[in-house]
Amino acid sequence: MKLLIRGGTVVEPVDGRMLEQDVLLSDGRIAGIGRNLSAAGAEVIDASGKLVVPGLVDMHVHLREPGYEAKETLLTGARAAVRGGFTSVACMPNTNPVVDNAALVSYIKNTAAALGLARVYPVGAISRGSRGEELAEMGDMKKAGAAAFSDDGQPVADAGLMRRAMQYARMLGMTVISHCENKELSLGGMMHEGYVSTLLGLKGIPASSEEVMVARDLLLAEETGCKLHIAHVSTAGSVRLVREAKARGIRVTAEVTPHHFTLTDEAVVGYDTSTKVNPPLRTAFDVAAVKEGLADGTIDVIATDHAPHTIEEKDVEYERAPFGMVGLETAMGLVWTELVAGGVLTPLQAVTKMTLHPARVLNIPGGTLGAGAPADITIIDPTASETVDPSLFESKGRNTPFAGRALKGLPWAAIVGGRLVMAERRIADSLE
Repeated sequence: MKLLIRGGTVVEPVDGRMLEQDVLLSDGRIAGIGRNLSAAGAEVIDASGKLVVPGLVDMHVHLREPGYEAKETLLTGARAAVRGGFTSVACMPNTNPVVDNAALVSYIKNTAAALGLARVYPVGAISRGSRGEELAEMGDMKKAGAAAFSDDGQPVADAGLMRRAMQYARMLGMTVISHCENKELSLGGMMHEGYVSTLLGLKGIPASSEEVMVARDLLLAEETGCKLHIAHVSTAGSVRLVREAKARGIRVTAEVTPHHFTLTDEAVVGYDTSTKVNPPLRTAFDVAAVKEGLADGTIDVIATDHAPHTIEEKDVEYERAPFGMVGLETAMGLVWTELVAGGVLTPLQAVTKMTLHPARVLNIPGGTLGAGAPADITIIDPTASETVDPSLFESKGRNTPFAGRALKGLPWAAIVGGRLVMAERRIADSLE
């Protein structure tokens, strides 16, 4: 099967190229890039006025299967991913049972592959059951296809265990993804600790809960030489710590979510449980620091931390609601609206943080449009706009605080392995 993408502006993060060119796809690979390409029998996609970029990579999602299929399944999560323009996602292991063995890694990879939608890369747990007591079988999980190791959803409280995990991960050539939270400081907290939490009468989570664990894991990474990735950075202090660590040569990367560079703790006023996330929404000062970290390269990756829950779970008092919001289907629009149109990032910088950088952190294919690379492509329409309507989501989750918000710069099409899986925000099986 051949596809010819004609007339778009090709964005190549590897060498920083942005040129109006055609892209030819054949047999699941990129066969050529240039002007006025032609190919007999190829299906032509007119990308005039649009950006043709490597397939978006979300390295932090929760797909809930196995065990929590009422919230999300591999199928609904993969559909949400491609509707959001993501051709590859890495799913966290806090399922039931926890993905702490090779059999579960294989189950997720094989089940997702059979769907023919987004590529799904399982992240294996650091510890058995993510209980933080003993290491999981990291070597076996790597052989089965795990892309990284993390106990995301739970911090690894035992510094000795985390140190051993980093030693093993370095030996295996793998990245450790750290959920940085000190439970003694965050215990019982529901939002950022500060003026707004006091005003609302909600127990707060201090910035130090995140920052002390960021500092600890940076020191362990410096000692072990392990590749460390800091998940969902939310505070100015964490940005500063990562910036200083990079200057010292520590092998660290970091990510931020759209909700942490878009919303502040003032969004909690009104007690919308969709704003209850972990780490919590922080202050305007923190948001400004996160944006500065994105702009100066301290923060390498934009990831969603897509965390769907059922309506019944979220439609309760704020104190009883679980943490998390969905993000796959709103991410690109928020990045474009808040960061690109807002002058924080150029289109090339934004694309790089959503393609090349996460692919390199996970050491997976993607992030480039070079000849011979997998034919995973996202086409973005900078002029397209829509109002967020959760009833149109492919995800089972509707827990978003962005309902009714106008976004622009949307994913217009997604191609995985040379096959068109989404066009004009519709999944391939619904296309005419």
